[in-house]
Amino acid sequence: MSLASVVNAAQNQKPSDTATVQNDRSPRVPTFALNGDLAGELQVFTTRYEDTFAAIGNDEALGYLELVKANPGVDPWLPGDGTTITLPRMYVLPDARREGIVINLAEYRLYYFTNDGVQVYPVGIGREENPSPLTDAEVTMPLESPAWYPPASIRASYEARGEYLPRMIPPGPDNPLGTHALMLSEKGYLIHGTNKRFGIGLPVSAGCFRMYNEDISRFVYQVQKGTSVQIIREPVKLGLSGGEVWLEVHRPHEDYSPEDREQLWRVTLEKLEAFRQQHPDVEVQRRSIELVVDQADGIPTMVGERLTRVASDKGPTESNPEEPAEPEQKLYF
Repeated sequence: MSLASVVNAAQNQKPSDTATVQNDRSPRVPTFALNGDLAGELQVFTTRYEDTFAAIGNDEALGYLELVKANPGVDPWLPGDGTTITLPRMYVLPDARREGIVINLAEYRLYYFTNDGVQVYPVGIGREENPSPLTDAEVTMPLESPAWYPPASIRASYEARGEYLPRMIPPGPDNPLGTHALMLSEKGYLIHGTNKRFGIGLPVSAGCFRMYNEDISRFVYQVQKGTSVQIIREPVKLGLSGGEVWLEVHRPHEDYSPEDREQLWRVTLEKLEAFRQQHPDVEVQRRSIELVVDQADGIPTMVGERLTRVASDKGPTESNPEEPAEPEQKLYF
């Protein structure tokens, strides 16, 4: 919820208001060790008849769109009983400082770096008409049971639709900020919960960052005041892990338009050129890269490797006529 004025209702709350605070404050998602520029692992899940991707995302702390992209051909609203789906919990790490919180708008994910590794959470972000800011901020205050004071712009939009929005919405099930929030130094923006069960992992907010209540109610107690919050937009991520080159590409929407494909291909070429300049000893395969961009499913794929030079006993002009020369491998980028 962007441009929202909030207060910590704990200042005025009754003792009974604290009953909703969960006792379990351990992270709801795994903490993955860093393996070079890679973290996590792909997992699988077998659906039941009544499952939907929205419900699975809520239960497994994954976003709706990342599940859709990782499981092409599966109906997100009726995957069916006994269907095996991929849980996309493998990541090329974003090109940002590996400290505090990093939110990558292009993949609708929040990375939280700890001493033990990284936790990854799905987030809802700003809609196209109210985009989330690209900024380098910090956490200024954790909030329990926040009240919401809608800004004039949002109240006006409600009034234009013939709907009434009060000047203050108290803590409770009707509060759009959910159960907990983190206030940011970027004025008017928060990382907060939600009173809606659908929309995490999608562009649904007025600029703020929505998390599942089950996530933010624990996450808020891990994050200290002053924690850095880097907000970036990086749809194409490249990285090295154990000498292997990994590529991860995210399309912006459930549908994949030709315009989006062309734009992602241009970004990929730019990333590859910069990556090759930084790592001149790597070799990448064009066909593998084309497949990753064509799918843009957000799943990391190995597309190359770092070359290893082996010293030869022969001089530079010596050759063995009985052994055919190996064909030269072409570097496409």
